[in-house]
Amino acid sequence: MSIRQARTRVKFCGFTRHEDVKAAVALGVDALGFVMWPQSARSVSVQQLEVLAAAVPAFVTRVGLFVNQSAEFIEQCLPHLDLIQFHGDEPASFCQQFGRPWIKALRMRDGIDLHQAADEYGQSQALLLDAYRPGIPGGTGETFDWSRIPATLAKPVILAGGLTADNVAVAVKQVAPYAIDVSGGIEASHGCKDADSMAFFIRQVALAET
Repeated sequence: MSIRQARTRVKFCGFTRHEDVKAAVALGVDALGFVMWPQSARSVSVQQLEVLAAAVPAFVTRVGLFVNQSAEFIEQCLPHLDLIQFHGDEPASFCQQFGRPWIKALRMRDGIDLHQAADEYGQSQALLLDAYRPGIPGGTGETFDWSRIPATLAKPVILAGGLTADNVAVAVKQVAPYAIDVSGGIEASHGCKDADSMAFFIRQVALAET
């Protein structure tokens, strides 16, 4: 018999400002994501990461997002991270070399076999499922057909892609994911979070579970 989780975890991603980190922590978010891929409008440098990560208290997970980047660069960031998010085409052998918990993002292209992916990335802590657009590794602001997610999968599912306060309750009820990941849906502009949007999003997730 499977055990129903108490609640859906929430990860807010794409932080670039100290005040946004503090606001998200005050709302009770479970994880904060920092984009280390320089081609993203939400990217931060290693120096910025150090400052932002230092503002995150115990029991809130600091997640670093990487896209096909070098092991040397990832090693530079590790002192400031609790979890690594691989958002490119990294093979499992690359992901598991850092001695740190990690998750693998998968873009929901046509024909993807999530059961096979769960087996391939069996050492991951979870699979993050995102919308697919050719040439763009994430942050598209688009959703995908949630019915494509198998009811049973060997890894916990983190649902991403185009989530906002307007659709997250439906997503939680339909998919029952382990966690939700949002970036653009809680922003005033790229990398600048909106405190009211963050609070409303958290409330909608909680309401979906009542």
